[in-house]
Amino acid sequence: MKHSPKPEWLKTRLAGSGRFSELRHLLSKLNLNTVCTEAACPNMGECWKMGSVTVMILGKTCSRHCRFCNVDSSKTPEPPDPAEPEHVAEALSKLDLKHTVITSVTRDDLKDGGSGHWATTISAVKSKCKTMTMEALIPDFKFNENSLNKIMEAGPHILSHNLETVKRLAPIIRPQASHDGSLMVLKRAASAGAVTKSGLMLGLGETKEEVIEEMKELRDVGVRIVTLGQYLQPSRNHLPVARYVHPDEFQHLATTAQNLGFDCVESGPLVRSSYRAARQAYLCRK
Repeated sequence: MKHSPKPEWLKTRLAGSGRFSELRHLLSKLNLNTVCTEAACPNMGECWKMGSVTVMILGKTCSRHCRFCNVDSSKTPEPPDPAEPEHVAEALSKLDLKHTVITSVTRDDLKDGGSGHWATTISAVKSKCKTMTMEALIPDFKFNENSLNKIMEAGPHILSHNLETVKRLAPIIRPQASHDGSLMVLKRAASAGAVTKSGLMLGLGETKEEVIEEMKELRDVGVRIVTLGQYLQPSRNHLPVARYVHPDEFQHLATTAQNLGFDCVESGPLVRSSYRAARQAYLCRK
């Protein structure tokens, strides 16, 4: 299959000095895993320069094989490190951040999906970093209510779970997940009082009408923050890009999302789920 070259609006320049270099050095020294590097995020330069990172817990190996994702799923995941929650909390306390995002690989190999480890990490970070706000970007935990309750009880400031794509394409793009199950996770969290957030990738073959329908469904289950970004093929082993969505279409979808009642909307070719997360936390504070 012939690959179309990336349009000009998708080209970025990686920052290499100032806060970016300082943060890169600290993250390496503290041995923190970040989804910024594991998922090859195009905004790494901008976010790190601004002192914002997305920490990834529960290892570097995912138990699922989503066809869009660059995180490694080729090996058997290692057992969780019981010292990781305190280590992450201690490390974040040294980074002097106003806000951070914590995410993880999916761990279907664990009885509770890793939710206990998640809750311990959130509590440890809140204890060590009292002035920092936090977003928990969680997997679906196989839609287990007890697992989600553990996360809610730990009390992240924002609870995020990505829908990723429209319902029609979900079985192809996320074959081990469930579109309706993800909506259920978000609805439970919103019903429990959480500020909820979700994101969609565009350019995988969806129509604009399908994207708008998904945004309506997200609002119906109480989601307050939505992100829309361009899918970029991490390697030739991943799903190809069906089309590159023009910035004007992203702007139209942003206006539509605002009219639907979302409190915060990030929509653009280079937007990823954690993009400008600190701004969202500030605007959606309770």
